[in-house]
Amino acid sequence: IVITGEDGEQIELYVLEETKIEGKTYLLVAESEDDEAEAYILRDDSSENDTEAMYEFVDDENELDALAKVFSELIDEDTTDESKQEDIQR
Repeated sequence: IVITGEDGEQIELYVLEETKIEGKTYLLVAESEDDEAEAYILRDDSSENDTEAMYEFVDDENELDALAKVFSELIDEDTTDESKQEDIQR
């Protein structure tokens, strides 16, 4: 996805994972697909009437901690599923 930074600069981010909690959509994103890239969590703050998604960086520490746990579990599940798929293909 491409977002516009506070200075108007276009920033390309790669979506690593997505989840929905209490009606809000959250994205785990990074600036590259490299395993060492810094990751961020975005919240979709758009309304039903918006034609484009309105993403905001999550900066509340409690919200970040809770979401980090959720995304960690999702990534662990994905990794486990990929390993199982590789075993099946062998």
